[in-house]
Amino acid sequence: MRIGIFGGSFDPIHIGHAIIAQHFIGSGAVDRLWFMVSPMNPLKADKKQQVADTDRLRMVEMVTHPMEGVETSAFEFTMPRPSYTIDTLNALQVKFPDDDFYLVIGADNWELFGKWRNSDEILAKYHVLIYPRLGYEVNIPDGLKDRVMMVDAPIIELSSTQIRERLANEQSVRYYVPDEVLGYIERKNLYCKQKHQDNG
Repeated sequence: MRIGIFGGSFDPIHIGHAIIAQHFIGSGAVDRLWFMVSPMNPLKADKKQQVADTDRLRMVEMVTHPMEGVETSAFEFTMPRPSYTIDTLNALQVKFPDDDFYLVIGADNWELFGKWRNSDEILAKYHVLIYPRLGYEVNIPDGLKDRVMMVDAPIIELSSTQIRERLANEQSVRYYVPDEVLGYIERKNLYCKQKHQDNG
């Protein structure tokens, strides 16, 4: 089975993530797609903005639960931190030897891909599927075109950073995130500026 690995902090997950996932499944690019929720990175500069792992995981589950062929994975939570993509892919291949893993990344990440840890090993052992991002041109060397593919997915210019900023400034994010996620954020008072001030 071809399994797409869509990794990220999803802090929080938004409709853009869901649209991309739906496109990958609907277009037949992969058979299944896993949202690989990354654990909190202690080296991340804006780590104060990142809510608890359990909250991020729960919000992703809310989005993936009704989606056919899409699911949430907490696999990286069991790995040493910080976790690197190559380690995750290798561990997945050992656990699921009969499946083929496809790394799903945006064009912005492809531009920086050469700086990823063991990027050559990723390209040698796994497939990479790239979705477009506004302002980024994707160039795939001829020697990689059998393993790296551009997928003509919708361009969604929405980021978790924008959503966190709007929430911190008490601006509405309705329609930016699914209704169930919005309700969860409001109930738990996530991303609120006052919450961060109270926590020091």
